[in-house]
Amino acid sequence: MFRTTKAFSGFSVDDIEAARAFYGQTLGIDVSEENGMLTLHIAGDRDILVYPKANHVPATFTILNFPVDDIDAAVDELVARGVRFERYEGFQQDDKGIMRGAGPPIAWFADPAGNILSVIQT
Repeated sequence: MFRTTKAFSGFSVDDIEAARAFYGQTLGIDVSEENGMLTLHIAGDRDILVYPKANHVPATFTILNFPVDDIDAAVDELVARGVRFERYEGFQQDDKGIMRGAGPPIAWFADPAGNILSVIQT
């Protein structure tokens, strides 16, 4: 039944305008808005729906992973744009917040609604 459907993902935020600014301006993703919801137009033609939810609670897991060729350059660029990287107890992260050595290098950050995102070196 779903073998050929082009499924898409979505997540909630508590402030659509803050999400529009963060995803569109800070991260540089093409964003559109319709019916009070955002669509993130990412590479690969797999749009992501961002919808408002008054009682939004951030997920306790990473909701989006952005693959990058050079994690150090990506982290440096995001920091220059005002992004703060998360630190987690029990994870060995370097001064930039990058965890190395346990799988591919990865660093986590949050959107304005507290949803966790990552950059991951591929």
